[in-house]
Amino acid sequence: MAINNSLGGTDQAQRLRNLVLQCEHAADAGRHAHVIAVCSGKGGVGKTLISVNLSIALAARGHRVALIDMDLGLANADIVLGVEPTCTWSEALSGKRPVTDCIIQAPGDIAFIPGASGVARIANLSEFERHQLLALMERIEQRYDVVVLDCGAGISQNVMALAASADTVLVVATPEPTSITDAYAMVKTFSRMEREGYTGKPAGTGHPGSPASGLGIIVNYADTRREGQETFERLAGTAARFLHIPVSDYGCILRDDHVPAAIRQRRPVVLRYPRCPASSCIMASAIKLSSELGRPGSSQGLFYRVMRMFV
Repeated sequence: MAINNSLGGTDQAQRLRNLVLQCEHAADAGRHAHVIAVCSGKGGVGKTLISVNLSIALAARGHRVALIDMDLGLANADIVLGVEPTCTWSEALSGKRPVTDCIIQAPGDIAFIPGASGVARIANLSEFERHQLLALMERIEQRYDVVVLDCGAGISQNVMALAASADTVLVVATPEPTSITDAYAMVKTFSRMEREGYTGKPAGTGHPGSPASGLGIIVNYADTRREGQETFERLAGTAARFLHIPVSDYGCILRDDHVPAAIRQRRPVVLRYPRCPASSCIMASAIKLSSELGRPGSSQGLFYRVMRMFV
């Protein structure tokens, strides 16, 4: 398919701003999905494992859930889910496949949008690709109550911009000192983004959808619940003392041999071993998240919030 990119940068930006204004005027009329971004300061902490199983746990509580693999470096949520995707959202963005083709029904009664390894940065998408991405987000928002974004690891501009579009940001950490340090670096970056008014709202408003509101920690691979609680308290205490922002506790996931066993079988642990310790912990986190979904959320839809990344 030939893509016309002849428009100058100024014209492209103006057209996108016009779309933002149209979407903003219609914001009050439409329904908005609650967006949860799952991210981590470093890799290897079980971020994708939590994204997948938490999505299924939320669906089990009656929410219509869509999981989007947004890890642009190493998209592998399909492995944890045990599905064989025939289309990724990168193919939909390029126009090679219809947007609807990349939304598949996955185990646990969730919708899954497979990832796109090798896509450099969303900020560098062409105008055509941006419109395709926004069409995908609009369709998802119309169909689902909860959208879970499995973001990439680290604090790159791409990851932080995606996470900042969420209503709830879950930072995954482990009790390891390096993981705690990297998780704090991510929390610190969110704090700075809010002070600088990154989302276009006045800094420090605490408005849902701003980076530091709805910011929480999940501690993974804890040997005991006490270790998980101490890890959270260490992170939250440091954030309160030096950054002056609240960080919520979304629970800890106990170290459990059932988890690697489920991964080897390419089955989500909450489905393969629903009564194991790790599954019970994930369900507890889902209960806390589910209790918050009925609260007043962002007045801006996912379509609008992703659009803001480009203007």
